Amino acid sequence: MARKPKITNQQILEAARKVFLQQGFGGSTIEIAQLAGISEASIFKRFSTKEELFFAAMGLPERPLWMKELENLCGTGNLKENLIQVCLQILEFYSEVLPRFMMLRSRGSAFPEPCNRKEQGLMQDVKVLTSFLEREISLSRLRPVNAKIVAHILVGTLMNYVLSEQKPFSQTSFTTEPVKDFDLEHQPKVVFSFVQSLVEAIWLGIAPI
Repeated sequence: MARKPKITNQQILEAARKVFLQQGFGGSTIEIAQLAGISEASIFKRFSTKEELFFAAMGLPERPLWMKELENLCGTGNLKENLIQVCLQILEFYSEVLPRFMMLRSRGSAFPEPCNRKEQGLMQDVKVLTSFLEREISLSRLRPVNAKIVAHILVGTLMNYVLSEQKPFSQTSFTTEPVKDFDLEHQPKVVFSFVQSLVEAIWLGIAPI
């Protein structure tokens, strides 16, 4: 007897994303399983809760890629260039997740409580970036400033940029493709120019004396 092809986590997430975008968090895991061609039990062998499945499908992992890479940048290289790189990664992350959550909000869909997260969304992003800036200040790579305010300015501006660039929902295509990393050498000029100008403006007030 021929063995059934093994389904990947990505295929499950694509099926879940389609159901959740259509029905919100109330979408059935049974329907997701049917769409993916597996049993409902198979879903919960890979994802411990429906909440975990939801956030993974919406592209909101426990720690986004930009947060993981941020940990390796502290105290190394050119800080201004590091900030440009981080902001580009944050912008890419928001461009993936914000349209999906805007679509759910527009339909009045309720959101589940995040699993194992004390903070979520903007609060979590600001806290992580604040911690990074505070460490750089302690290394005298930035002047003593209010790191939380700087983080709020950066994160808030990047989020607002993504929101302002979104097309009306009727014209927006919600991709199920995996998130792609930013390649700094091949960014659209307008996006790179925006991020570079943002960091340059902030840098005037935070550069080491």
